[in-house]
Amino acid sequence: MTKHYSFLNNFKFKNGLEIKNRVVIPPMTEVSSFEDGSISTDELRYLQMRAGGVGLFISPVANVSENGKGFEGELSITSDRFIPGLAKVASAMKFNGSKAILQIFHAGRMSNSKVLRGVQPVSASAVAAERPNAETPRELSNKEIEGIINDFGEATRRAIEAGFDGIELHGANTYLLQQFFSPHSNRRTDNWGGSLEKRMNFPLAVIKRVHEAVVKYANHPFVVGYRISPEEIENPGIRMSDTLKFVNVLADQPIDYLHVSMGYAWRTSLNNKEDTQPLILKIKDQLNGRLPLICVGSVETPDEAAEVTDKGIDMVAIGREILREPKWVQKVETDDEDSIRYTISEQDLDDLGITPPMWNFLIFRLKSAMHISNQPDYDPEQFKNKLAPHEGA
Repeated sequence: MTKHYSFLNNFKFKNGLEIKNRVVIPPMTEVSSFEDGSISTDELRYLQMRAGGVGLFISPVANVSENGKGFEGELSITSDRFIPGLAKVASAMKFNGSKAILQIFHAGRMSNSKVLRGVQPVSASAVAAERPNAETPRELSNKEIEGIINDFGEATRRAIEAGFDGIELHGANTYLLQQFFSPHSNRRTDNWGGSLEKRMNFPLAVIKRVHEAVVKYANHPFVVGYRISPEEIENPGIRMSDTLKFVNVLADQPIDYLHVSMGYAWRTSLNNKEDTQPLILKIKDQLNGRLPLICVGSVETPDEAAEVTDKGIDMVAIGREILREPKWVQKVETDDEDSIRYTISEQDLDDLGITPPMWNFLIFRLKSAMHISNQPDYDPEQFKNKLAPHEGA
């Protein structure tokens, strides 16, 4: 008899959008777009191969401003000329009934002058990120901040016109929305910084503008999600107490879900080792049912996915495992779990729609994240087989 998992239950957002199950593909960088940010056929093939099983499919990130590009191979939504290509993205992601969400962002200081073709990166303040070779950004003027807020609104309009079912604001992984909230990257003393409440003003203004675009342009249920990273290790930096206050404010905003970005679903505090309660449960308690919650992080097996939704978390996101097994949901639904693939070989890449640049990017990301070159027991083959994408973008 087929086992029924809680993540296979359908889910309906407050605005009426219904998804057929609670499995989500999180936004994963795959560096497959063209240099100008337009879609490639390789990217469309990759997306369509993974659509159809999951209820919600969140795209790789697209930049909303010309100076907001974070890396090569990134989607762009900076101009109406991208709408036809993005319509193909939405169509591929909606194949066989998945709902398509376009993640949008501004990279802020997490870019560089090479990616920006000679232009200095910008941020809330002129403070460099604590990472190798980070460039010091230029502090944004008030007029420029208002311009970027408007860019998010225009990007939302384009996403609606392209046929997406929603957008996700990328307020995680140290990009611009998070940079304004962080006391490390935001040292301003005006309306956009100085206190915890003022550091919320930029993301809240973006949410307001995005909501206005949805009200004006959407003629069908269109969801708006917000993604956060709960902590930073920098000092000063975001601490869990800051995040819980922000979550409390976000719960009353015109958004439809909160997505928590972590490498491990049940991660505990990076800054308080004595606190053993998983951060996702702290956030769930703070929300108290006011917003649907998506949890992500090293979820691979059906039992691991069920553990998330069994604990009352609304949706579970599965990242790298969907790269290895595009038919993960379908195999669970048909009681074919024994055939689920949990490893990957370079010989599988074409069958999985993974391009060589994407493969190399994934390997580089995992190596960087794990500092694996310093580990004496590093096994290159195991490393490749258990690849982990950058789930933040």
